[in-house]
Amino acid sequence: MKQRSLRRRLIALGAVAIVGLAACGGSNEAAEETTEEAAETVSGTGNECTTGKTLTEGKLTIATGNPAYEPWVVGDAPESKEGFEAAIAYGVAGEMGFSDENIVWVRTSFDEAIQPGAKNFDFNLQQYSITDERKATVSFSDPYYSTNQALVAFGDSAAATATSVSELKGLKFGAQAGTTSLEFITSVIQPDAAPFAYDDNAGAKAALEAKQIDAIVVDLPTALYISAVEIEGSKVVGQFPLSDVAPGDDFGMVFDLDNPLVECVNVALSRMRDLTYELMSIEETWLADYTGAPVISLD
Repeated sequence: MKQRSLRRRLIALGAVAIVGLAACGGSNEAAEETTEEAAETVSGTGNECTTGKTLTEGKLTIATGNPAYEPWVVGDAPESKEGFEAAIAYGVAGEMGFSDENIVWVRTSFDEAIQPGAKNFDFNLQQYSITDERKATVSFSDPYYSTNQALVAFGDSAAATATSVSELKGLKFGAQAGTTSLEFITSVIQPDAAPFAYDDNAGAKAALEAKQIDAIVVDLPTALYISAVEIEGSKVVGQFPLSDVAPGDDFGMVFDLDNPLVECVNVALSRMRDLTYELMSIEETWLADYTGAPVISLD
């Protein structure tokens, strides 16, 4: 609303300029073009909410993983706007008044972004689950997506036919360190052997491909993409149902602790969720093929 008010004031000022130019014999058309360009320039560098709240005034610095994986970012190129999180980032940026040319992308590791200390980004999105533990060191936006955990294994492995958690106890598991997927293995599956923790999902997938472990746990969209595209012969054994012991994950954007930009992003997300329905449209575009799998009982 503030951005629209600013734009209206600019247009009003432009109208005054047009009258002045007309009185002096100037071109109305040229004045109108100048007014439109001024309004676009101001709107393209943020709105009143974001003023003084970004790392670089007039720019929005967004971080993602290195590399960033599909279906979250297509082709490791977030600037293409392709992929669920890439599209979300540009949608939020647009709602806050930033044009594409004023968006700067940087890369971080998963763990780096949630460590205490100053950040090199305004916000970071790479499937960060909102947890109380992480809130001690970083701030989160409101959720932009909710999902549950899933199990990926080779079709001929001991995990392939499992239909309940009790059938998974004797298997070797792996997951990315510091994630809710690793926590899910230890707290819900509770295998006989401690799970292997890897620096990133690439390490976990490599261990699965080498058959050093029996299965990996990741969020459901990632699991379905891995099995369909990345690891030939693998399958999504199943997804774990939401429950009190496995409540699922809400993904939020990560900010430096107590960053005032959070409120601006939350307003943008609210508009995308409840007014323009852009969040729903983006989910249907990029995740529609990655939301279905058999259910593994928690018994």
